[in-house]
Amino acid sequence: MAGFFSLLRRLYLTLYNWAVFIGWAQVLFLAVRTLKESGYQHVYNSVEKPLLLAQTAAVLEILHGLVGLVRSPITATLPQIGSRLYVTWGILYSFPEMRTHFLVSSLVISWSITEIIRYSFFGTKEALGFAPSWLMWLRYSTFLLLYPSGISSEVGLIYFALPYIKVKSDYMLFSFYP
Repeated sequence: MAGFFSLLRRLYLTLYNWAVFIGWAQVLFLAVRTLKESGYQHVYNSVEKPLLLAQTAAVLEILHGLVGLVRSPITATLPQIGSRLYVTWGILYSFPEMRTHFLVSSLVISWSITEIIRYSFFGTKEALGFAPSWLMWLRYSTFLLLYPSGISSEVGLIYFALPYIKVKSDYMLFSFYP
């Protein structure tokens, strides 16, 4: 019976990883195509739906850790997913003024490349029991460039959204923003 649950777990995680991989690949494709054809001002509009879906699907990773499907510590997973959800829903979705900022392009490209590599690594590892060394190298090396560009874009977008947050919070009875 334990073998059946192990197989079921492995199948679920493989399907989950490859489904999210496809979502992030779509985000990257749409972002690059839009940058080339229309410019950075239109990137968010072209990636909005797949971005919201792919980023929100990451909530399942918290659940995976809580129920023991994966060994990832919740203490590391929760802040990363929480900050990304805040930028995705709390900044970009909530403040349309931010959607045409040039940092959206670097954010979306950094996130999507990182996630494409990560989900292909874990999807391959779940499906085959191992990941090729080149994919492992990409998984643990690309963060040197993508982490700073992603974090800088996140922080920059939050910073540039502060005036809009202030205006919105001035009209709210209970404001959570200073």
